[in-house]
Amino acid sequence: QVQLEESGGGLVQAGGSVRLACAASGSGASAYTVGWFRQAPGKDREFVTGISWSGEVIDGADSVKGRLTISRDNAKNTVYLEIYALKADDTAVYYCAARLGMGSAFPNAYTYWGQGTQVIVSS
Repeated sequence: QVQLEESGGGLVQAGGSVRLACAASGSGASAYTVGWFRQAPGKDREFVTGISWSGEVIDGADSVKGRLTISRDNAKNTVYLEIYALKADDTAVYYCAARLGMGSAFPNAYTYWGQGTQVIVSS
C-alpha cells in the first residue's frame, strides 16, 4: 500500500512558475513509477508527465512540453514537478499517481492516487 500526498499548489501569476511535490509513503514507495495528471473543470484528466523509479522521464501533454521539469528524490520518496511560463490553461487540479512497472499516460494504469493540489494561474 502506498499513500501519496501532493503539495505546492496555489495562486500563481501567468508567466511565473510553480513547484509541486508528491510525497509517497508506504512499503516500497521508491520502486513505483509516478505520473502527474491534471484536470481542469469540465475536462478529462490529462497526463502531464511521469518518472520511473530509475529516473526515466515519460513525456506527456504537448501543451506543457518544454515548460516543465520532473525529478525524484528516492531518499525522500518525493517526486517534484516544476512548470514554468505558466498560462491560464495550466489552471487545474494536479494529481500524482503511482504504479509498478513502466510509465503510462492512462489514468486507469495507476494504482494509487493522491488527493490533488489546486493550481490557479491568474492573468
